[in-house]
Amino acid sequence: MGFSVSGAAAIIFASMLVAFGMWFTATANSFDQVSESRELRTDGVLESSNTAVEIVSATYNESGNGRLVVDANNTGAAGLSLNATDLLIDGSFVESWQPDATVDGNGGTDLWLAGEQLTVTRDPATAPDRVKIVTPSGVADTGTVEVFN
Repeated sequence: MGFSVSGAAAIIFASMLVAFGMWFTATANSFDQVSESRELRTDGVLESSNTAVEIVSATYNESGNGRLVVDANNTGAAGLSLNATDLLIDGSFVESWQPDATVDGNGGTDLWLAGEQLTVTRDPATAPDRVKIVTPSGVADTGTVEVFN
């Protein structure tokens, strides 16, 4: 066996080591990404199953101050952030509603913990028909607005 055969064998062996190293790195990275994605999905499903909200009442005082008051309870086990929770009035997204909200009478909090009641007060131009509260995990409840004079 001459030098050329030994040299070719060494080059092939080195190439196989490099190819295996690249394959192993790509496989390990892919496996890590799939595992991380599964963990994130599991966490999201767990958060959704621990989240529940219920709109207790939604009233609009037509003859008085034209004020809409929405009361909702956090009936799930997970605490919620008001800044990550959305409010829709007649299907329209309401921006910056959090300053007009109180949680169990406390207006200076962003946390809406399990068992607490959220009260949102707004002054829409006309009497709305429906309100909806959507949590960060996508769990939502819709309520019909009761208009009184």
